[in-house]
Amino acid sequence: LQYGIVLDAGSSHTAVFIYKWPADKENDTGVVTEHSMCDVEGPGISSYSSNPPAAGTSLEHCMNQALRDVPKEKHAGTPLYLGATAGMRLLNIADPQVSDTVLRAVAATLKTYPFDFRGAKILSGEEEGVFGWVTANYLLENFIKRGWLGEWIQPQKKTLGAMDFGGASTQITFETRDTIENPRNKVMLKLYGQAYKVYTHSFLCYGRDQVLKRLLSKLLQAESYQETVSHPCWPVGYNKSLLLSSIYDSPCTEKERPSLALNSTVTLVGTGNGNLCALHVSKLFNFTNCSFSHCSFDGVFQPKVSGNFIAFSAFFYTVDFIQTVMGRPVHLPRDLKDAAETICATSWSELLQKAPKLEKRLPDYCAVSTFVYLLTTKGYSFNNHSFPNIAFQKKAGETAIGWALGYMLNFTNMIPAEKPSSHKSMLYNYWIILILLFLVTTLTSLVTAICLLRHSKST
Repeated sequence: LQYGIVLDAGSSHTAVFIYKWPADKENDTGVVTEHSMCDVEGPGISSYSSNPPAAGTSLEHCMNQALRDVPKEKHAGTPLYLGATAGMRLLNIADPQVSDTVLRAVAATLKTYPFDFRGAKILSGEEEGVFGWVTANYLLENFIKRGWLGEWIQPQKKTLGAMDFGGASTQITFETRDTIENPRNKVMLKLYGQAYKVYTHSFLCYGRDQVLKRLLSKLLQAESYQETVSHPCWPVGYNKSLLLSSIYDSPCTEKERPSLALNSTVTLVGTGNGNLCALHVSKLFNFTNCSFSHCSFDGVFQPKVSGNFIAFSAFFYTVDFIQTVMGRPVHLPRDLKDAAETICATSWSELLQKAPKLEKRLPDYCAVSTFVYLLTTKGYSFNNHSFPNIAFQKKAGETAIGWALGYMLNFTNMIPAEKPSSHKSMLYNYWIILILLFLVTTLTSLVTAICLLRHSKST
């Protein structure tokens, strides 16, 4: 077996993924699997801007686990990558020098381990979207797979679109035959001899955590920054005091920063009003300006969604909460809208009773469910016909869906542009033919023996 390690340095936390694959099948599909994973304790590396060395130190526990999980004799040949996403993209906008310092600090820590460290970098939103798309379709064997005789088969299946919803950004990526009017959204890929024209876009500041900050900012603005402000998306019975600095510490909200001292405190009181919550959440989108034939929102071109989609990360966790905790199905847009309204109307004490282990995130499910409804229907234009084509999933088989696997596959060149040579398949076919010949010979011998035995008995 060969191994590879990818650190997914997201905006809210870091996860370490260890992948494995048979060494003699480097260019096969569907052979890379998740060996193990480890969630790094604490926030994402972008949160360590005031203490960059601590960003590196935070990774040690999981990296020590990687030392144990990857056999010692394989350490030196195991590629190790760190990819940072929207949290670091935001930090890079706010202070490029600090983001470089944080990246250097995590790189310094990773270099102390005996793996083949290939670098730490900030992924662009488009890379994040496309690598997530590659991961999903690779795992589901939509590019190519081996037949039972070992031959290469183009499955003749359409690829899946991929939707990712992280802490600071959200991505949508799908194959399309339509004209992609903005070249920035167009990616041409050649995988296993097949060409793919892919649309992708990443919306910075539209990840879960940043959406919640932007929503707080809009609510404070609407009530002229009073000391006590009602929060229609929080449940009745839930109140919290916040420092203004915790709301306006991001490039996503700094343009709305009031002239008040940032060490001022504001108290937000939950009122559980679903309709009012939806009204405020809809203000986070701009549906008016569009210089293309069709836009999703904020003037961003998007062709019509087509085919099946897989939605992961916070998409999955939101819908999973609706289905498992609230006990409601999500088949159509209306189901999602109704479920969001039900969550909004549920009191804090009732929510706590339903899911005590989720206390930290519970107050925000009303807002996030409402946001997911508006994003998918009004933003991406999924309707009653296309919405049922979205599968909300965390994994494909035993492997987590996200950009990390696609990133590693790309940088280890494990998905060739041309169809892999068939010599392995030919060898495999020879074995099958030999086995079939052996079976035929054995059966013929048995039949002959039985016939001879019967003949001898009859004489």
